[in-house]
Amino acid sequence: MKILIADDSRVMRQIVVRTLRQAGFGDHDLVEAADGQEAFDKTTAEKPDLVISDWNMPGMTGIEVLRQLRAAGNNVKFGFVTSECTPEMKTAAEASGSAFFIVKPFTAERFDEVFAPILG
Repeated sequence: MKILIADDSRVMRQIVVRTLRQAGFGDHDLVEAADGQEAFDKTTAEKPDLVISDWNMPGMTGIEVLRQLRAAGNNVKFGFVTSECTPEMKTAAEASGSAFFIVKPFTAERFDEVFAPILG
C-alpha cells in the first residue's frame, strides 16, 4: 500500500515515518508532502491508499485538502495527526470523511491501534 504523509515540518514527517515503522507498517510505500497544496496534488497524482495529514499547513490546511479531495470525488482513506484537538475540529474532520484523528504526541501503540484495521 502507498501512504502519503503531509506535514510542513520535515522533522515531524520523519517522526511519523519512524513511528509507522515501529508500529510495523514500514514496508509500505511512503510518500511525503510538505504543504497542503502538495498533499492535494500528490494524492490526486499518486493515488495513495492512505493519507496521514497535519491540520495546519501552508497553502491549504489539512481539512481543506480533505474537503477538496472529497469534492473532487476522491475517497482515499484520510485522517489527521495533529497537535491541536478541539471538539469542533474533530466534528469537522468526521463530517468531512476523516477516518481517524490522532493527537500529538503519539506512540507506536496508538498508530498500531488506528492503522491496523486500515492497513491490515
